[in-house]
Formats: sequence, C-alpha cells, structure tokens
Amino acid sequence: MLVQLAGIFAIVCYLLACGLLGFALAKKRPPSKIWILSLGSLALPAHGYHVLEQVYSSHGIDLGFFNILSLVGWITACIHIGVNSYRPLIVGVLFAYPTAALGLLSSILFHAPYQALTNLPRGAEGHIILSIFAYSVLFMAGLHALLLVIQNKSLKHRSKSRTILTIMPPLQTMESVLFDFIAVGFGLLSLAIASGFMSLDNMFAQHVVHKTILTLLAWTIFGTLLLGHYVYGWRGQRAIRFTLAGFLVLIFGFYGTKVVLELVLQKV
Repeated sequence: MLVQLAGIFAIVCYLLACGLLGFALAKKRPPSKIWILSLGSLALPAHGYHVLEQVYSSHGIDLGFFNILSLVGWITACIHIGVNSYRPLIVGVLFAYPTAALGLLSSILFHAPYQALTNLPRGAEGHIILSIFAYSVLFMAGLHALLLVIQNKSLKHRSKSRTILTIMPPLQTMESVLFDFIAVGFGLLSLAIASGFMSLDNMFAQHVVHKTILTLLAWTIFGTLLLGHYVYGWRGQRAIRFTLAGFLVLIFGFYGTKVVLELVLQKV
C-alpha cells in the first residue's frame, strides 16, 4: 500500500508542476521555476522508491515493459531537474514530467508477463544499468530535438506562435544542450555495448538479435553525428534529423523488442 501511495503522490506532483507551467503559458506569464522544479524534486524520491520496490522483487530483478517505462521516466525527470541547475531549460517540463507520470502510472496499473532475472553473469547487472541510462539520455536527446523542431517553426512563424518561445532559451543554447545529451548518451551506450559483449554469452541470440543490431545502428548514427559536429561543424536541421533517426532506431530496438516479446508473443 505504501508503495502505491508513493507512486500516486509522485504522479500528483508531476501533474501539478505541468499544470503550473500550462497555466502560466495560458496567461502569458513567466512560469514559477522554483515551484515547478520543487514539485518535481518532491516527486523524485517517491517515484524512485516505487521503482526500487517494483524492480527489485523477492523473485529477482523485474525489468518488465511497464517497470522499464517507469524507470526511464524517473531517469528522464532526474536529468531534467539536473540540467535546470545550470541551464534555463524549464521548457523540458513539457515532456519530462508527463513521460515520468505516464511511465509511473503504467507500472501501477499494468504488469507485463516477465520472468524476473536471477543469477546474472558477472557484469551483466552493470550492462543492464548502463543500457537503461544510455537509452534514457538519448531518449531525452530525441525529445529535445523535437523541441528544436517546434522552436525553429515558431521562429519562422513568430506571429502565429509566440507563447512557447517565451520559456525557451536561445537556439544556440538549445543546440548546445542537445549535443550535451548526445555526447553523454553516446558514451554510456558505448560502455553498455562493450560491457554486453564482455558479460553476456551471446549478444546475437535469436531473441535479442534485433535489439543488438538496432542498438549498434543507433550507436553508429549518433557517433557519426558527433564526429560531423566536432570535425565539420554539423548543426541545425542536419543535427535534428540525425538525432531523430537515432532516437527512432532506439525506440524500435528497445521498446519495440520488449513489446513484441512480452506483450505480443509473451516470450519472457
């Protein structure tokens, strides 16, 4: 009961923060960054407690689809609050808190047929943790790229859409944050892939081969983008296209594989 109450409390905090931002935008007023981030900070420990109790069960580590949604949502909210400590990125609330709230709600309401992991090979748990954090950071990069799309369109049609621009930092800052996300996510993904090949028996086993190939493809896309950015100065629309391409590949590779295996085929 305490676990469920903690989850509900976190959801309420996330939604209240979104409501405050939405109200400020509707009234064309500056949003209260302190209140919005404070509500998020209150939600994080409650959400984290719920994730911990759901994932680390008495039967082993439960990384079923809905638990993963909740965990990634929690990491997304953590990253958002962390970034706001040094960047004016309150606009990230528009996707960070709803992602966290929906992920948490899904784990409260649903449970995927999943066989909890036990007796993991040495290094496998580290591989899993690195993978989840890498996907979460690159997931943030993809959502941030979508914000850049919105910002670019709003700047081109300023008379039609001014509201969103009032809470967005300059375009240069937005692009800088995007490459921060990509660089960190790419580093984590590189470590996750390396640890996977070292700790797991077969990264190309039949039930994970699609996930492995798509992960390597996403790694190649993000690596190419970083190389192009730092060597050739790639930015703007090219950076957005590469980011969204890598983002979609990861979504299909990570979430798509879990949906098919757990919810469609129920091979757990």
